[in-house]
Amino acid sequence: MNTPDDENSPSSSPEPHLILPAKPTGFMTRIRNYFLTGLVVAAPIGLTIWITRWFIDLIDTWFTPIIPADYQPDNYLPFDIPGLGLLIAFVLLTLLGALTANIFGRTVLNMGERLVGRMPVVRSIYGALKQIFETVISQSNASFREVGLIEYPRKGLYCLVFITTQTKCEILERVDHDELVSVFLPTTPNPTSGFLLFVPKEDIQVLDMTIEEGAKMIISAGLVEPPHRKAGEVLEPVPIANGTVPSA
Repeated sequence: MNTPDDENSPSSSPEPHLILPAKPTGFMTRIRNYFLTGLVVAAPIGLTIWITRWFIDLIDTWFTPIIPADYQPDNYLPFDIPGLGLLIAFVLLTLLGALTANIFGRTVLNMGERLVGRMPVVRSIYGALKQIFETVISQSNASFREVGLIEYPRKGLYCLVFITTQTKCEILERVDHDELVSVFLPTTPNPTSGFLLFVPKEDIQVLDMTIEEGAKMIISAGLVEPPHRKAGEVLEPVPIANGTVPSA
């Protein structure tokens, strides 16, 4: 039987919780954090410069030999001119586009495509490549107005979609909905292919992210997530590790 003295004794009282001081960050931990922050900042810049230089050099090796040897700028200048082949490619492609825009050029192009269409393997490669370039370069991509979220392929699962326009005409007349929206559901990691869906307006959640941010998220399979912000809001730099880098 416990006595009042036993209850008030130090051995019967609960032990107080010890408040430990925060563990200080070690020197090597700070060095690692600074290194990772520098890597995050420098890697995209370095890779962009490297890929750009590689592309320019590649175009130069293709188009610079077109210039006769007597007119090569390297024969008259003590240094190389990077991008000369890129400039020649730009001029030639512009002239090709201008030539194709008239009746004669379109006729020649149609004859060439009909000839390619008779080749069993070549026509598939040419058709696929032409469709990809038309999708990527065509100005029709500007018709994507907003990024939306829909439940697909079933309730509880969500997909990013690009909102194109309001559905009209026969499709709207044949369904039991007052207002449908045409959306493009791209595939990952290739956003040039996908599905055209006609979704009731009330089933679409319009997001604040831009078209470019949505495309980056799809291409990266969700690894690159844009920060949540409202339209037109400018983000402040956010800390990464112990450094600070501007948010995308």
